Amino acid sequence: MSARSRQSVDPPILIVEDKDSLRTMLRLALEAQGHTVVEARDQPEAEAALLASHPAVVLSDLRLPEGDGFGVLRASKELDPQLPVIVMTAFGSIQDAVAAMKEGALDFLAKPVSPDHLLLLVERALTQRRLTTENMILKDELAQRRGAPLIVGDDPKLKQVSVALHRAAATDTTVLLEGESGTGKELFARALHALSPRADGPFVAINCAAIPETLLETELFGHEKGAFTGASQRKPGKFELAHRGTLFLDEIGDLPLSMQAKILRALEEKEFERVGGTTALHVDVRVVAATNRNLKAAVAARQYREDLYFRLSVFPITIPPLRDRPDDIATLARYFIDRFCRDLNKKPLVFSPAAEQELRAYGWPGNVRELQNCIERAAILTEGETIHAHHLNLSFRGPSLAPPPDDDGGPWSQIDLSGTLGEASRRTLLEVERRKIEQALKEAAGSRGRAAEILQVSYKTFTAKLKEHALE
Repeated sequence: MSARSRQSVDPPILIVEDKDSLRTMLRLALEAQGHTVVEARDQPEAEAALLASHPAVVLSDLRLPEGDGFGVLRASKELDPQLPVIVMTAFGSIQDAVAAMKEGALDFLAKPVSPDHLLLLVERALTQRRLTTENMILKDELAQRRGAPLIVGDDPKLKQVSVALHRAAATDTTVLLEGESGTGKELFARALHALSPRADGPFVAINCAAIPETLLETELFGHEKGAFTGASQRKPGKFELAHRGTLFLDEIGDLPLSMQAKILRALEEKEFERVGGTTALHVDVRVVAATNRNLKAAVAARQYREDLYFRLSVFPITIPPLRDRPDDIATLARYFIDRFCRDLNKKPLVFSPAAEQELRAYGWPGNVRELQNCIERAAILTEGETIHAHHLNLSFRGPSLAPPPDDDGGPWSQIDLSGTLGEASRRTLLEVERRKIEQALKEAAGSRGRAAEILQVSYKTFTAKLKEHALE
């Protein structure tokens, strides 16, 4: 490793105290409990230590030879508004401690300091810091798309995936989940995390395709205060938040080339720098990646780094598309309808034989996600106790698995020409759009940005069309 500084992602405790004997006693008490300690004797030293070490807790005397504890408190809060600060003061100056708490200090210690009381306050401060981090993760979780809480299905191909998942979960190796959009890759990643020894740690997910390239680095690695315009305070990235847990990198195939080298280093060395920072942070993270692209083809086309591909695909698991496990379609449909009936406070619904037949005949290009959306829509539209074929509205969603018996098998054989001229025209236009989008994605080796360029539409329009056709 180079001579640059390196620190654990478990931050130290900063002690600001000018008396050597008291500072040493505080350090020894904290180190005896396994904490790392950084020391400073006055406000200028404390400000330098804040920038260099980004402590988890600051413990500062209010009276200092240069500057004071109020200055240390303000510098701490300017760096990180959530940083817990404990102030120390003589018994006769409790009013100063109260004033410091009004300015944002978490608590105070009266001198002479009791080591037991010190450790109690530090543990309380660390708990508050952990809760703040967990709250950030929970907010991200709540923003994610709702999905099935269980892996549903009995198909042998799915069972093979389950066996591979259990084997991978027992290790700490990097796993690459491959499969079409909508097959439930994030669901499998969460299952892997829950089965692993890291189950008590955080599960942090990020969609590499959903974040603009200019923001992706700060989302992954965080940034320091002042790293760019608008960076008013330090922000931890996803790698940091996933410390001692699992980081799920969804749509890893859409990583821009400029980011691939940085991801590779983070995977190989388990360290990185925040944007605008110079200190290397070391993390203990298990990475699970997912892609709907053919990464081997992207490597051959020089659109993806070969070394990153090999680093990601240590343990590849391919999730089969829904059309390859047709016996699971009815099982999943019944699972979803039971769930949506509970959510909508509706009486249990059943599928008519024609509806079940249509579910089985349809190709499900959007896989389980499309099936889930279809069943939710049918649950809302159905007024009686039976879901009929017209409630599924599949004629607008693309071709079925098999052409009608009387067509010639030509390129337009799978277009539904029933209904009025306007209805048939609309279905045909949607089918042309869908096929053109699929063709562009294939030509662009799965790159959405390149596919949008081929079709000469904006990236925003292209992603909206992907969602419309259940191809995302």
